Amino acid sequence: MRPARLAIVGDALLDRDVDGDVRRLAPDAPVPVVDHARTVVRPGGAGLAAVLAAAAGHEVRLVTALAADGPGAELRDVLERMGVDVVDLVLTGQTPEKIRIRAQGRALLRLDRGGAPGAVGPASAAARAAIEWSDAVLAADYGRGVCAEPALRAALAHALAGGAPLVWDPHPRGAAPVAGAWLVTPNAAEAAVFAARPGAKADVAPIVRAGADAEALRDRWGARWVCVTRGADGAVLAGPGGPLTAVTAERVPVGDPCGAGDRFAVRATEVVAAGGSAAEAVRAAVAAASAFVAAGGAASIGEPAAAQDRPADGLAASNPDDVIARVRARGGTVVATGGCFDLLHPGHVQTLHSARALGDCLVVCLNSDRSVRRLKGPARPIVPEDDRAAVLSALACVDGVVVFDEDTPAATLHALRPDVWVKGGDYAVTDLPEAEVLAAWGGRAVVLPFVEGRSTTRLIEEAKLHAV
Repeated sequence: MRPARLAIVGDALLDRDVDGDVRRLAPDAPVPVVDHARTVVRPGGAGLAAVLAAAAGHEVRLVTALAADGPGAELRDVLERMGVDVVDLVLTGQTPEKIRIRAQGRALLRLDRGGAPGAVGPASAAARAAIEWSDAVLAADYGRGVCAEPALRAALAHALAGGAPLVWDPHPRGAAPVAGAWLVTPNAAEAAVFAARPGAKADVAPIVRAGADAEALRDRWGARWVCVTRGADGAVLAGPGGPLTAVTAERVPVGDPCGAGDRFAVRATEVVAAGGSAAEAVRAAVAAASAFVAAGGAASIGEPAAAQDRPADGLAASNPDDVIARVRARGGTVVATGGCFDLLHPGHVQTLHSARALGDCLVVCLNSDRSVRRLKGPARPIVPEDDRAAVLSALACVDGVVVFDEDTPAATLHALRPDVWVKGGDYAVTDLPEAEVLAAWGGRAVVLPFVEGRSTTRLIEEAKLHAV
C-alpha cells in the first residue's frame, strides 16, 4: 500500500508502563511488591493512532491540544521522535496521563492523572490546513474536547464535502460523529450505550445485537458505514442497504488488548485512503488489530524513559557509559562480551541474545580493524569497524558498542567494569585471560555454549567455493 497523507484529529494522552517482576508480598500489607525494571513512555489516545500511522510509513499530522506542563512537553517530544507532525490547539488544564503498573507483562493497576478535561483552543489555520491536505482523516475521540471543537468540526465537514473520507472512532463521553462520516467504529459496549434502543430484546445473540446497534447508529448519525468491533470475535459492518457484513478474527491465545481499537481505526483509515471499500477496510483492520494484540499491544510501542536521551540511531559506539550508569543507578547487572563480529551470523546473534538475558544491559567490546588484522591476518576484516559497530548497535539485545584497538579487551574492561563477561565457544573459564581482570572488582567470566556449524571463517570458505 502506497504511503498516504493522514490527518489524525483527537485527544492525545501520555501513557506510562511501569514494568517489573513480582516475587513477594509486602510485609506490612497483603499486596504484591513490584521490583521496578523499566518505565516506558508513549503517546496514548489519538497520539497512539498517530504513531501507529507514522510507523506504517505514512506522512502524519496530528491535530490535538497539548497542555503547557511537563507531561505535555514530554508528550510532544515523544510524538516528534516517532515521526509525527504536531498541530497544537493548546489545552488549558493538565495533560492527561495513564499509568499502568505491570508485572510479568500483565497489568496490576492503572493510575489516571490529569483530572477533568480542560478547555481546547479554537481550530487554527494550521489545523484546518492539515485536514485539507490529507488523503483521509481519522477522528480519534477520547472525550476530552478536541473532536467537539466547533471550528474543527466545520473543517471536517468541509473536507467530507470535498471527497476526503473521514473515519470516526467515537467515545461515550465525546461528541457525535460529524454527519456523513465515511466509517464510524464503536466497540460493542460503546455501541450499546450510543444506540440505547428502547424495547430491544436482551436475550439475542451478541452478533445480532451488535448488528442491530450498527444499523440504528448508522441512521442516527447519518454515517455511510458503521462498524461495531467485537474484540476477539471480529466485527459487524452495516452500510447503505443490503445485509450486514460479519468479519471474524484470528484467535490470539495470549496478548495485550490495550490499543487494539486505535490499531483497528488506523488500518481502516489506511485502506480507505487508498480507495478500498468498507468491507476491505474492516477485514484488514480486524487482521491488523489481532496481530497487534498478539505482539503485545500498546506495550510494544514506545521507548524506555531512561533511554530517551539516546541518539536516534542508537548509542554511539564509543560511549556506552550512560547506559551503564543508568543500569547501576537502579542496582542492575552490567553484562559485556567481545569479539570481531566480522560477517555477523546466527551464531553471533544467538550468543548476543543469551548474553543480554544474563543481566540488564549488554555492551559489546568490538575489535578494531587493526586489532582484527593482527589476530586474523591481512585479509581480515571483511567488514570495516564502523559498519560492524552499526550492525551490532541496531540489534535490540545490544545496548552499547565500544571499539578497542588492543589485542585483548583488558583495558576496556577496566574502564567499563562489567559485572559479567561473556564468551561464546569451547573455553574453560580458567583459559580466559579476562577472568583475572574481572576479579579485580568482583566480576565473573561466563562461557556460553558454542553454536555448531556457525563461524565467519566457514562463511568465507563457502563464499570462495561459490565464487569459483
